[in-house]
Amino acid sequence: MKSNLIYKYLSNEATEQEVKMLFEWIEASEENKKHFINTKKTWAITALSGTTSCRTTPVINIKPKNKTISYLKYAAVFLVLLGLTKLAFDFNQKTKLSKEIVLELGNGRIEYITKNNQTALLNNQGELIAERKVNEIVYFGKVSDNKVVYNTLNVPYGKTFKITLSDGSVVSLNSGTTLRYPEQFGINGNRKVYLTGEAFFEVTKDKQHPFIVNTNQVDIKVLGTKFNVSAYPETPTVNSTLVEGSIQMSEINNKSNVILLQPNQMATWQNHSRKITTKSVDPSFYTAWTKGELAFNDTPFSTIAKIIQRTYDVEIINENADLAKQNFTGTIKISESSVENILELLKRDTPFNYSINKNTIIISNLP
Repeated sequence: MKSNLIYKYLSNEATEQEVKMLFEWIEASEENKKHFINTKKTWAITALSGTTSCRTTPVINIKPKNKTISYLKYAAVFLVLLGLTKLAFDFNQKTKLSKEIVLELGNGRIEYITKNNQTALLNNQGELIAERKVNEIVYFGKVSDNKVVYNTLNVPYGKTFKITLSDGSVVSLNSGTTLRYPEQFGINGNRKVYLTGEAFFEVTKDKQHPFIVNTNQVDIKVLGTKFNVSAYPETPTVNSTLVEGSIQMSEINNKSNVILLQPNQMATWQNHSRKITTKSVDPSFYTAWTKGELAFNDTPFSTIAKIIQRTYDVEIINENADLAKQNFTGTIKISESSVENILELLKRDTPFNYSINKNTIIISNLP
């Protein structure tokens, strides 16, 4: 069965005869059913971007009961519940105390970064150290002594931010992320920052001052490179994906537990096993968020829900067991999509009901 006929059916453009032909083809073999289901999932999640990925992975294999089944009855086969599971994502510790980006200075002063308060930043001696813009802070220069003052930047759900550190390194911060960093790096020692959440680093080369990202229970050490780090507190892993250069990931309390990464590799730290593993990946998938996109590749709905929560500043409670078992592939442009858009697309694959009350979304079964 040609893929264009499947897409005609999914777009409600197929004739009655074409629908009948499609169903007969689906029922002809288990392989055909798998192909149809996988194509359906990919089509649903990629409809926003208008691009369909050819790579899919089998997720559900449900055998129809009768060849003479009608359109509606056939569609209902995909709604068979495989068990009752409730996935509730309760992130009370996420950065939602403020809807604005919050900068906590080393002296304890709190500043809110909004469109109306672009200004210069001064240190305790009244010296100009940075320029604050709407979506970015740019620091410059180095201190001449060993005293390093740390600032903390909190990016809430629904927002992203960029910071240029005093050494010229650029850090793009994803939503729900906290970065603790020196307002100016010292002349001596390492360049060390502390990350909770997700960030993409473009580090300025400086062999005399290695750059270290401290997150969770691991350090990520670099000299000059581009890489992504994902270390959200609700996730029991730390993932570091290398785009350019080289980095090493090591356990803070056991420096012999270390792995060196090459470009197009990702290192994963497991909190429970305390192991670091590597695999080859396409870095563009893990850095898509820096370009304003959400990229999924055979991604479980539970993971997609977490990403939607951070990106759009909502809470998702899923009570639909069928949806909880689904994986999706595709790319969504954040600026062109809303949560409602995404939910409506997902419904095309696995029908469900949902309700929205302020920033809380409850996904439920059909009556």
